[in-house]
Parts: sequence; C-alpha cells; structure tokens
Amino acid sequence: MINKALKIIRQFHERKQTDLAKELGISKSYLSEIESGKKPITFELLNKYSDIFDIPVSSLVFFSENIGKSNLSSAKFKKVVASKIINVMEWFVERDEKKIKA
Repeated sequence: MINKALKIIRQFHERKQTDLAKELGISKSYLSEIESGKKPITFELLNKYSDIFDIPVSSLVFFSENIGKSNLSSAKFKKVVASKIINVMEWFVERDEKKIKA
C-alpha cells in the first residue's frame, strides 16, 4: 500500500508527477509505475520523499500500512482515523509556524 500512500501525499501537496519525478531524479513513467504498484519503491526514493515533503519515513510507512486496513463502518476505526488526522493536521500547523518564524 506504500504506492497509494505516496500518490495521496503527492496529490495532497498538489504536485504533478512530472515535477516530483524531476525532484526525485527519476522519469515520470517510473514514478507512475511506483504509484500504481507496478514497481517497488527503493529505500533511497522513500528517503527522498521524506525530504521533499518533510514527512518522516516512519510516518510514510505507518500511513501506508493503515490505508484500507479496517472496516470503514467501524466506529472504533473512525475514531482512530480522526485522531490520526488531527495529529497530522497539528503537525503541519506547527511545521508551518516554525517556517514563518524562521
């Protein structure tokens, strides 16, 4: 599921495959194959994603492991997901505030 997580993160940041592929030092078609699950991602590329999007590799892996894992109708799952989303949003706000102060 890491492929879906990476695609969602790219889309969330409103980045085009072409632009991200250039930053990663790979072709757009290779990035497309990674995002579609046809090619595995290397640890080196995962580290580059982490640097580009300022997201720890551990968070990328956690996010990917939990996509589609539980039943969406489950109240417990919704509570856990809501909590994680709030944590991520708070992290983005804190990161942005640090950038403004710098």
